[in-house]
Amino acid sequence: MNGRLTIGEFSRFCKVTVKTLRHYERMKLLVPNEVDEWTHYRYYTVSQMQQLNAILQLKEMGFSLEEVRELQDEGTNCPNVHQLESKIKQTEELLDALHDRLELLKRMASTQSKMETVDRISIQRLPEIIVAVHHHVLDRWEDLPSVCAGIMEPELQRLGCKRSLPINWFIVEHGKGFKKKDIDIDIFEQVEDLMLDTSVLKFRILPEVPTAVCMKCQGPYDHFPEQFAELQDYIKEHEFQVSGPHRIRFVRSMWNQKNPEKWLSFIQVPVTRDKRPRLAKRLFK
Repeated sequence: MNGRLTIGEFSRFCKVTVKTLRHYERMKLLVPNEVDEWTHYRYYTVSQMQQLNAILQLKEMGFSLEEVRELQDEGTNCPNVHQLESKIKQTEELLDALHDRLELLKRMASTQSKMETVDRISIQRLPEIIVAVHHHVLDRWEDLPSVCAGIMEPELQRLGCKRSLPINWFIVEHGKGFKKKDIDIDIFEQVEDLMLDTSVLKFRILPEVPTAVCMKCQGPYDHFPEQFAELQDYIKEHEFQVSGPHRIRFVRSMWNQKNPEKWLSFIQVPVTRDKRPRLAKRLFK
C-alpha cells in the first residue's frame, strides 16, 4: 500500500464517506497529513487510520464529536474512568428510555390492531379514567383541532400534566342529536394525575361504564347523524336502555389524517342490560 493516500482511497480503506472526512477536518479532529497547494488534493497516511478508528470507537461508545475533540486537546484518545462511568450512566438511562418507548409502541400497536379488527357495532366496558375536561361551543366541527391544539395543549403543558399513552381523548355533546354549528361540547383527554382545576381545564374521575354499545365510524363527520340513528335503532332492537350521554372518541381525525375517508371514530353509548335473562345471556355471553 502506498504510504500516501488520497481522500478517496482513505475513505474506501476506512469505510467512511468523504463527506465524513471533510467534516472531521473542519472540526480539527482528523486533518489531512498533506494538502497540495496547487490542486488542493488532500492526502492521508496509513498511520492516520488508527487515529480515525479511535474516533469511530469513541463515537460507538456514545461520545460526541465535541467530547472527542476535548479528549484530543488533552492529548489522548482514551477517556478516564470518571468519563467512562458517566457514559455508562447515560447509556443505562437511554436503555430505560428505549424500553419505555418499546412498551409504548407495543401498547399502541395492540390498541390499533384491536380498533381495526373490532366489529362495527360491539358491546364494550369503558374503564374508570382520570380526565382533563374543557368546555367549548364550536362554530363548526372543523374548529375542534384548533381548540385542542391552541387551548387545551398549552394548558396541559403549563401544568406539567402527564397524559395517558396511547392518547385517549373524546367529546360529549350536550343536547340531542348532532349539530353542524353552535356545537356545545365537553372535550375530554385521559391523564395520569388528578390535578387542581384551572379556568381552562377541570379534572375529573370518570367512573367505569360497565356496558356501552359502540359503533366504529370510518369517514367524514357529516355521516355522524346517520350512524348515530343506526346505533339508536340497534339499541332499541336489542332492548337496551341508554344510561348516560354518548361519547365520540377520535382515533384518526382531521389533525392527524388528511384524507377524510380514513378518519376513524367511535360512538360509545352507555346502556343498561336487558332485564330478561335469556336475551341478556344471548347478547353478552
